[in-house]
Amino acid sequence: MLTETRHDQILELRLTRPPVNAIDPALLADLRKMVKKIHANQIDAKALIISGSPGIFSAGLDVPALLGCDRDEMRGFWADFFGLWKGLATLPIPVVAALTGHSPAGGTVLALFCDYRVLAEGDFKVGLNEVQVGLVAPQPIVYALQRLVGIRAAERHLVAGDLIAPQAALQIGLVDELAPVEQVVERALDWCRRHLALPGHAMLRSRQLARADLQQKFVDAESGDVFLDQWFAPETQQVLQALAARLKG
Repeated sequence: MLTETRHDQILELRLTRPPVNAIDPALLADLRKMVKKIHANQIDAKALIISGSPGIFSAGLDVPALLGCDRDEMRGFWADFFGLWKGLATLPIPVVAALTGHSPAGGTVLALFCDYRVLAEGDFKVGLNEVQVGLVAPQPIVYALQRLVGIRAAERHLVAGDLIAPQAALQIGLVDELAPVEQVVERALDWCRRHLALPGHAMLRSRQLARADLQQKFVDAESGDVFLDQWFAPETQQVLQALAARLKG
């Protein structure tokens, strides 16, 4: 479900779960395991890129698969998902999201906790549409979005839950750069190489200080029970079941 590619000191992890790289427990576990290995210095990499397939980064959570999980299974999924955000936010090396296409919901969530986001030009959508399926974005996600686009723009986006096109995402600061689909990974590599060419200690320490506020939000985060109560609420389950039926159709 993950393809590893080495670009000298830079590690690229490409999501490879056809057809849309939807995040299920197995893909999530693979991603979190790799991030944990970087934290533990078990992987020799100076920068990380997370990419997808041409036209699709990730369609977000695999709702049909997750609807088959009971509360204990969803508790484990939530712990892994939350752990992945925290792992990305606290990663000791720079990380870039190479958004090679559609990146709604969970796809955007992964990108929020990276240092830099390159999005493919074209008829693609990004953003947080959780409210449209009866969910509320957890506080670390809300803060990470506010950090990028500002408080008022984040409020409008989160409350409406509308997905947005690449140019609009660039204008509000949700992504940092647009590129043709076939150049997204190369632009991400260019960003990494420019930063790795800087004096290492100064760059990494400055990065650590600048991201300390983001890391603190995980210390203050609400418990997973809040998410679980939302997920299993009758109204949310009804909306999710309808969404799953549309996806299967």
